[in-house]
Amino acid sequence: MGPLKSLDLPESDAQTTHAASPEASHAASRAAFHGTSRPRWRWWLWLLALVVLAGGFWYYRGTRSSAQTAGVNSANAAGKGKAGGPAANFSVPVVVATAQNGDLPVYFNGLGTVTAFNTVTVHSRVDGQLISIAFKEGQFVHQGNLLGQIDPRAFQVALEQAQGQLAKDEAQRRDAQVNFERYKTLFEEGIAPKQQMDTQQAQLGQFEGAIKTDQATINSAKLQLSYSRITAPISGRIGLRLVDVGNMVHANDPNGLLVITQLQPISVIFSLPQDQLPPVATKLRSGAQLPVEAYDRDDTAKIATGKLATIDNQIDIATGTFKLKAIFSNENNVLFPNQFVNVHLLVDIKRNLTIVPTVAILRGPQGPYVYAVENGNTAKIRNVSIAMATNNSTGLTDGLHPGDVVVIDGHDKLQDGSKVNATSSSGVSSGVSNGGDARTPGAPVPAPQGRSHSGSPSTGQPAGAPR
Repeated sequence: MGPLKSLDLPESDAQTTHAASPEASHAASRAAFHGTSRPRWRWWLWLLALVVLAGGFWYYRGTRSSAQTAGVNSANAAGKGKAGGPAANFSVPVVVATAQNGDLPVYFNGLGTVTAFNTVTVHSRVDGQLISIAFKEGQFVHQGNLLGQIDPRAFQVALEQAQGQLAKDEAQRRDAQVNFERYKTLFEEGIAPKQQMDTQQAQLGQFEGAIKTDQATINSAKLQLSYSRITAPISGRIGLRLVDVGNMVHANDPNGLLVITQLQPISVIFSLPQDQLPPVATKLRSGAQLPVEAYDRDDTAKIATGKLATIDNQIDIATGTFKLKAIFSNENNVLFPNQFVNVHLLVDIKRNLTIVPTVAILRGPQGPYVYAVENGNTAKIRNVSIAMATNNSTGLTDGLHPGDVVVIDGHDKLQDGSKVNATSSSGVSSGVSNGGDARTPGAPVPAPQGRSHSGSPSTGQPAGAPR
């Protein structure tokens, strides 16, 4: 038999695997891994995206449902209100006051300093030793009262010397007078020459001149002796003593012995803005006596009342203000030199105004307005015209009438036509009167709410006046 032919059979997978190189085996394994794991990861990603989309849809649907429910409830509430439900009966609580007819004062307010009407530093007019003091520190004295005594003995001796010289010259003058009469008789009889008579007459004149000099010396000595008694030149209050007993004092000492300040009357110097000069000057030129009130440092309590005396003759260009001087009688000595006070100068009084509290005035595009309560419980907007305003009261010329009720608290919740639950207040401030001065004499005035550029209060100005 012939030789058998061999058949080429395919190798098994195991053999192929064993025959393949290690690199090919590793590549095949990695391909098999990726082919089997990637579909699994993509499935988890799609599942997560579906969950997020479902959550977002649920949140949007819930929010929209709440909004629709709130809209329905609001519409129902509005419908109930229109139908006369509870919303229609809601009233805004407010505080109201009644407008009154009265007068408002026009005050110009400034800052002032109390100044002694007269201030005197008492000096000794002669040199000598101070041997006694006849006053107490802080004492009130009258003009001419004894304050101190300088040793008078030296001045007494000088006086006696002058008096002795006068007696001597008077005796010589008498002798010269007798001799002159004698020579005059002899001259008339023709015995003595005229020259002797003239010489005797000239000698008589010399003695008469000497006597006048002696008399002047005596007067000077008496004056020096009187100066040894130090007396008060003015009436006022004594300050602290500057020299003690036993010291030598001189007429040219710079500090003096004591200081006296006149407190009755006393003056106040204050300043106002230059824009307020014309009305004040006009009043003074017409002879009007403008009242001036001095208030304490807090501008709450009135201290004293006086009159405007004069205006300074120039304006301070550095501050744009002018100075004024007021006089106060100061009977109770409540004003003290260099004391700071707030000054209220009454310039004018606006008559027959409709007065409302300042807090009732509101501002809008159409100008000032108020909420007036009409028909018992309905707030209506009324435009008003302001004549002037003070601290707590405002005078109106149009828009309201005396007796009208206005809202002074609770404006922020009101609209035109709102229903209100009104609570009455004490009404217009006590600074308002009917048909007279706008302040009760002696009543305290509330502190001003504003200050001018110079530091002075700017209240009490007419509408449109410069502040």
